[in-house]
Amino acid sequence: MSRATPFAAAVAALAILAAPWGVAAAATPAEPAVPAPAPEAAAADAGLARLADEYFDAYYFPTHPTDATSVGIHRYDDRLEDLSRAAVQREIRVLLGWEQRFAAVSPAALSEHAQGDRELLLGDVRSRLLTLRTIRTWEKDPNYYPEAVTRAAYEIMKRDFAPAAERLRLVIARERAMPAALVQGRRNLRNPPRIYTEIALEQIDGMASFFRDDLPAAFAGVTDAALQAAFRRSNAAVIAALQSYGAWLRQELLPRSHGDFRIGADAFREKLRDDEMVDLPLERLLGIGMADLGRNQAEFRRVAHELEPTKSTAEVLAMLLDDQPQPAKLLDAFRADFDGLVDFIQSHRIITLPSTLRPILQPTPPFMRATTFASMDTPGPFEKHATEAYFNVTTPDPAWSAERTRGFMGQFNYSVISNIVVHEAYPGHYVQFLWMHQVHDRVRQLLGAATNAEGWAHYCEQMMLDEGYGQPGAGARDARQALELRLGQLQDALLRDARFVVGLRMHRGDMSFDEGVRFFVDEGFQPREVAEVETKRGTQDPTYLYYTLGKLEVQKLRADLEARDGAAFSLQRFHDDFMRQGFPPIAIVRRALLHDDSPTL
Repeated sequence: MSRATPFAAAVAALAILAAPWGVAAAATPAEPAVPAPAPEAAAADAGLARLADEYFDAYYFPTHPTDATSVGIHRYDDRLEDLSRAAVQREIRVLLGWEQRFAAVSPAALSEHAQGDRELLLGDVRSRLLTLRTIRTWEKDPNYYPEAVTRAAYEIMKRDFAPAAERLRLVIARERAMPAALVQGRRNLRNPPRIYTEIALEQIDGMASFFRDDLPAAFAGVTDAALQAAFRRSNAAVIAALQSYGAWLRQELLPRSHGDFRIGADAFREKLRDDEMVDLPLERLLGIGMADLGRNQAEFRRVAHELEPTKSTAEVLAMLLDDQPQPAKLLDAFRADFDGLVDFIQSHRIITLPSTLRPILQPTPPFMRATTFASMDTPGPFEKHATEAYFNVTTPDPAWSAERTRGFMGQFNYSVISNIVVHEAYPGHYVQFLWMHQVHDRVRQLLGAATNAEGWAHYCEQMMLDEGYGQPGAGARDARQALELRLGQLQDALLRDARFVVGLRMHRGDMSFDEGVRFFVDEGFQPREVAEVETKRGTQDPTYLYYTLGKLEVQKLRADLEARDGAAFSLQRFHDDFMRQGFPPIAIVRRALLHDDSPTL
């Protein structure tokens, strides 16, 4: 994942977080988010800010117009990305120039905060170069092209940032370039991994249905007959191009898809360094992941025995998985947890909630369903009008068999649903999004790290239970329900531990895809249906260890602050101070809160 793109575009399902809009705000602490720089650093900081503005405005947003739409910059809404091989080569040359320019800025002349911004900018450039030159998604992933065109239309459709007729004109302008973009995909792809082509085939029908059904329904109220006729023509061309692309995938590309999805140990290390500012040896990282897996397995077994002393761990897990809502009631089950979580956060002073506005629950869009179960999609930092935040939940396909549906719904058993709401909404991703009202640094508004955003949300899952949420007298019906909530939290922790191990081992080359699926089932305590989806995701999202890695970094930062402050330590102050930094790598947050460069792990 590159750090400047909207996180919703990544299978990790993060979201670029947001800046001020007119939401109902609660009081937040009056402390400034960023200390004023010393006079001698102010000029250097201003110079870096101007350079960053040029990076975003002269290079990034014109080159990536869909991302510009997503963050609320609408001057490129009628454009589609140039997906040609020549455009890739041009972008590499431009990025090499930006790497030199950012590297030439002396960190010694900058304030501590601006030093972090420089590291974010350099990391973003280097991550993009790694993706374009080494990982080469544009050459290896057949889903890259239909996903790009579908998302380009979806970003225009999903929020009412302009009147419907105006947005329909923008959709038409983008649609007219989409068939050619899919042709570029056919030209660019070189021996993709078979699993990538299979994932693309899983997604392609959902993407075609999005253009056939969802997009026309969204603009059905536009009364301009000529505009609707133009839309029918452009939309029909896109549907035909997607169908043709799908047939080409199945008939021509799949039989010759013999490539390797593994990025290799060197690229894995480089990606972690560029994206997360983590440079530990891979063997040590693997040891960290396995140790956390072992701790969570032991705790799951202990709690399972306390819940059902006469049953095996496997029997308790099966019982947990079967305690699930009916598919038609799934969104209601998620919604039911909102009030209790908000009340607990406020009454126990967990973190300041900057707004009372709730996210909108909806089914996951069709083109995101193959590799994600739940995600938070928030408006961009410069969106002034359409400020809705969407909580996406992937519901089972009505065409599935009862057995497949039951296995899929195992991940949505009641105790895990509560944990997912903590992660995605309160006090996880959605609360971090709301806190971005306090961030007025453009670099921090746009660039961040998955170890921060996902690490924070994953840390919250355990932290909330440790602080008493769901315990007898704090919203649980009885002690049994409290144990079930803990098992749900632990099952999700084991899922993230399995991601840690499987992603690292698959991409350095000592674990196969099938072995990864078995690891999720046997060691991660996941249903096979979930294990298959998670392992597929791992082929495309190699460093999805960032959930557990970031959680452990946040926990260590908290422990170090508690050790420093003693009885003066305040959990709410720690969480608020963490939020004020935006979502950079934890190393940058540590520097801001501890004023040193001590290890993050």
